[in-house]
Amino acid sequence: MANAATSPPAPALSRPTLLGGVRGFDAAVSLRLHALFLPVPRLLLKALEVAGDGRIWLPVPISLLLLSASPANASGAASPLLAGLVAGLVLDLILVGLVKVFVRRPRPAYNAKDMYVAVSADHWSFPSGHSSRAFLVASFLAAGGFRPREALFLWAAATSASRVLLGRHYVLDVVAGACLGVFEAWLSILLLGFMCAQSTFLVC
Repeated sequence: MANAATSPPAPALSRPTLLGGVRGFDAAVSLRLHALFLPVPRLLLKALEVAGDGRIWLPVPISLLLLSASPANASGAASPLLAGLVAGLVLDLILVGLVKVFVRRPRPAYNAKDMYVAVSADHWSFPSGHSSRAFLVASFLAAGGFRPREALFLWAAATSASRVLLGRHYVLDVVAGACLGVFEAWLSILLLGFMCAQSTFLVC
């Protein structure tokens, strides 16, 4: 008796995943925005890039924090605002680096070769470290009483937008970065409250 013929397995349906579809739409919108705003002076966009650079935002608050805790300071205690900001910036550096390495989304192909890469994680696009840092700083300082708050968030939004217009990131990269920055600011405020309760190094 002949063996019954076995039919070959049906080929898997080659449907784009939901994530792939979102990424494709994100890439198309980002490219469109990049092309549409090419007349914007690149010098202005580069200035926003520098204004949100971690090579400025991490060393400067750390230096000011150390100065506030120096013997020359009459109170002899570190500034709680600076302590919380430094904690948030360090947290941002760690979280953004971890997510970038885990997701490993390449930067846009049209990104110009004039970007300074500090560490290997900077080769990846998601999330935008400039956006997370800008919204962390804006949210934290706004919660600390800095005014006008509108100016802080306008700077953060402009810095984030410049990442797409320069071709450094996709739109979803900067949206995710902004959300991460606000979350980091909330964590920093909680951490600052804990440090103020536990440490005599800070006068809150």
